[in-house]
Parts: sequence; structure tokens; C-alpha cells
Amino acid sequence: MEESHKEKELKELREKIFRIIETADRTQNDYKQSQMYDAFMMIVIIISLIPLAFKNDTGILFLIDKTAAVIFIIDYLLRWATADLRTGKKSVMTFVTYPFTPMAIIDLLSILPSLTLVNESFKALRMVRMLRAARALRVLKGVRHSKNIKILNRVIQKSKDSLIAVGTLAVGYILISALIIFNVEPETFDTFFDAVYWATVSLTTVGYGDIYAVSAVGRTITMISSFLGIAIVALPAGIFTAEYISEIDKRKQDAENEEISRGQSD
Repeated sequence: MEESHKEKELKELREKIFRIIETADRTQNDYKQSQMYDAFMMIVIIISLIPLAFKNDTGILFLIDKTAAVIFIIDYLLRWATADLRTGKKSVMTFVTYPFTPMAIIDLLSILPSLTLVNESFKALRMVRMLRAARALRVLKGVRHSKNIKILNRVIQKSKDSLIAVGTLAVGYILISALIIFNVEPETFDTFFDAVYWATVSLTTVGYGDIYAVSAVGRTITMISSFLGIAIVALPAGIFTAEYISEIDKRKQDAENEEISRGQSD
């Protein structure tokens, strides 16, 4: 009975930790604690980026970096320990596969550079510069703690098929335009990659001017490509905006319904 009681307490503790670190629902008792945790993590993430503005990590900068790394490690371990509650699957494989999930990889990348030990060799110091720059990836941890980013994530998921279709159309148009211009002006474009580069900058209407068509036919193709590029580039913006507005309206409606339900229950 004592062992069963301990198991129950451990289960309740894990569930409480999960609700706090994964943003509890407004109706749950742990909601305020969850909000405080998110705010704390965002502050830590922002402060942890301060050392990146200096060439050398000394004194307080070194302390900030290592303290942030410890906090990130604890956060990582807590999320790993509650991985089964996140997926709803009570399986050992849930814990095995968690480190390979996208957000877990981002968390790990934000930690590893701060734990890297190197010697004084020149080659190792160059590697430190590379790893030090990689610490900027920890800002991506803010995705987990931002409600607005979560809304954007849902919008992307809902409009995924439409965006893929537009992306496929854009890639197809780039390749076709590149093939046409490559054959129309072989003297201007030495390789097919040059033609693809030209088609890409023309599609996005950037036009750097380092590679450009010189014949009348080539310039005509460029004008057509730029006009069509405006339409293709505008499509994702329209799709994304429509889904975003829909998601915002849905959140407002849910909030209103929740307030009505609370008023009726009171």
C-alpha cells in the first residue's frame, strides 16, 4: 500500500509539472503557475543572449551563460520526464523518441554550446566561434513560450496544403523560366544554375542586376516573369492572412463562450 501511495504521489507530481511546463488550461488550478513559468523562461532566454553581444565571456557574462545552461537542462529533463503525458501514450518508446522531436532538438542545441570544453589549440578556438554562434539558436526556445507563435503554428498547419501547392507552383515556374531563358540567351547564362538564380530573383522581383537578360526576347521574358512573380509571391500572403484572421476570430469566440459558461456556472 505504501508503494502504491508513492506511485500515486509521483504520478500527481508529474502531471502537475506537465501542466505547468506545457501551459495549463485557464480552467486548471495550475494556470497562473504555468503563466509564471512561461514568463520566467522567456526572461531567461532573453538574458542568455546578452553574452552574444560581447567577444569574450568573462565574469558576469560567463555566469549568465552557465546559469542559463543549467536552467535549460532542467527544463529539458522535465519535458523528457513528462513526454508520455504530452503524447498520451504510456510507452517506453515515447521517452526514447522524445530527444529526436523538433522542439527537443532545438532545446538540446541551445544547451550543448555552453557545455563544450576545448583546449587552447587554434583549431579548437575556431570551432568555439562556430559553436558560440550556434548559441543564438536558443532564441528559438521562445517559440514554446509564445502564444502568438503558437497561433502562427496552427495557422501554418491549417494552410499547409495550400502553401505546399503555391510552393510547388513557384518552384515549377522558376525551373520553366530558367529553361526558357537558358536556351534563349546561352551567351549570357553560362550554366543552368545561373538561369535558376536569375529566375528566382525575377520571381521575387528583387533583381540584383548581377545577371540579367540583354536581348529583346530575354527582356520580354524577364518582364513577364516579374509580373507573374508578383502574383505568385502574393498568394501565400493572402492564404496566411485569411487563416490568421480566422484563427484570431476563433480564439475570441472561444474566450467569449468561456466567459459565458463561467457566468452561467456562477
